[in-house]
Amino acid sequence: MCLIAFALDVHPRYALVLVANRDEYRQRPTTPAGFWPDAPQVLAGRDQLAGGTWIGITTGGKLAAVTNYRDPRQQVVAARSRGQLVAGYLCDTGDHATARLQALLQRDGQRYDGLNLLYGTWQRLQYFTNRGGSSGPVQPGVHALSNHLLDSSWPKVLRARQLLTIALQHDELTISELLLLLRDPTPFADAQLPDTGIGLERERLLSPLFITGSTYGTRSTTVILVNRNGEVLCAEQGHDQPDQAPRLFRFSLTP
Repeated sequence: MCLIAFALDVHPRYALVLVANRDEYRQRPTTPAGFWPDAPQVLAGRDQLAGGTWIGITTGGKLAAVTNYRDPRQQVVAARSRGQLVAGYLCDTGDHATARLQALLQRDGQRYDGLNLLYGTWQRLQYFTNRGGSSGPVQPGVHALSNHLLDSSWPKVLRARQLLTIALQHDELTISELLLLLRDPTPFADAQLPDTGIGLERERLLSPLFITGSTYGTRSTTVILVNRNGEVLCAEQGHDQPDQAPRLFRFSLTP
């Protein structure tokens, strides 16, 4: 998962509005979004290589998503799978899942390559990064996250926040419009690009909201809407094949 724009307690109808693009190598095997047979409360896609996921929500209202923090100069030897953090949290049905995850991150957070993790509930989200000092509760508002810190000044992050802010001005939000929100493949100007140690050519490739590289690119878009009555509408639009229909899920949260 490489670009997430979300609004927490902003819209009059929806307590949470989230749109996210998953950027990944195109050959990495993936299961599309669905309820997991071995954890039926979890709605998420699945990475078939490491068994984790990049974003998901449960029928009880827990949410988690991860992005990589891009800095190849700080590689961890024998790093653990970042997607397993999301999967483990969503699969934990105990009363203190958030406390257990926080303890794990405090103890073992540096055993992962650079990461950003959103986790919590549709009403209260937390942010963790092992590449900076900005971890903690997410305040109500419109936010965006890519491969640097939450609400960084990267051009794609600023643009994603702007686009979601504009969309939130409408009383009614539609899945079809939100699935298109982060579909712009236009690269940003060289002068605006960060220097993350990967060279200018790759910075250009990864700069758009929607990445169209031949071997690496945006493979799916996820939308999660949770209204203030606890009703959830999720959609995943795959991009691996042309003209794929979005996968739609609707359910009411259980106590």
